[in-house]
Amino acid sequence: MSFTSIRSSQKATQRLFDAIAYAIVAFMLVFALGPLVWTAFTSIKPEKDIVTNEMQYIPLHPTLEHYVTLWNRAGVVTMFRNSAFTTAVTVVLCLLVGTFAAYSISRYRFRGRGGLLTFYLIIRMFPVVLMLLPLYIMLRSIGLLDTVWGLALTYTTFSMPVSLLMLKGFFDAVPADLEDAARIDGCTRFGALFRVVIPLARSGIAATSVLIAVGAWNEFLFALMLTNSDGSRTWPVVLQLMVGEFQLPWGLIAAGGMTSILPIIVFFAFAQKSLVRGLMVGAVKG
Repeated sequence: MSFTSIRSSQKATQRLFDAIAYAIVAFMLVFALGPLVWTAFTSIKPEKDIVTNEMQYIPLHPTLEHYVTLWNRAGVVTMFRNSAFTTAVTVVLCLLVGTFAAYSISRYRFRGRGGLLTFYLIIRMFPVVLMLLPLYIMLRSIGLLDTVWGLALTYTTFSMPVSLLMLKGFFDAVPADLEDAARIDGCTRFGALFRVVIPLARSGIAATSVLIAVGAWNEFLFALMLTNSDGSRTWPVVLQLMVGEFQLPWGLIAAGGMTSILPIIVFFAFAQKSLVRGLMVGAVKG
């Protein structure tokens, strides 16, 4: 077989593999984005065009009536604000406590260090449904049941292990020699942390913030079981409360779902570069 034939065969094989790879990627995109597009179309369809004998993929009479109806419902704005508040508090607490804890575990060698990390991993292994009754009793005893602060504290408890383990990996990637140089120049340990380590690990901190925010914003089980009033319920509970015993308002549910993902999309759009960079650093050097 001539060299030209071999090259042609290799190119044909490469084109085949490229076609298969593109087909797989296209299938994954359709599988991932298909439900999102379907929900978006459903949210702007009139109610009479949603449940029909013949499937209508494209909205023939687009309307925003479902969004208007949604935001005119009593308590909806309050629940949206509660979600934003609990998410913000959860992110701040996880970063505040997790930064110092992760830095301590990353830089100091002390007895029980490995056991402490294992303990945090074990916390994540427990099914959260098993914690509902103890958490309910604890929050009731300290007066935080059915409050946004109690909900934020609960979210922080279960998000802290992820925050700590991720931040530790990012802090491990920062050379300790840079801190030593800063301390020789007169920085304290805290000064080196805030002037050297945190600026170098800011991409990882941003990635951790996004993951914690997404988890807190979308959390449903705790929000449903640990709150019982509109003054403390969060946005995911709004979607569940729309389902009636004898009716299923698909238009309102779709509008609520699109409203739910909009803040996450906006947040991710601003933090996309930091998120990708942080995850890559953690994967390579963590």
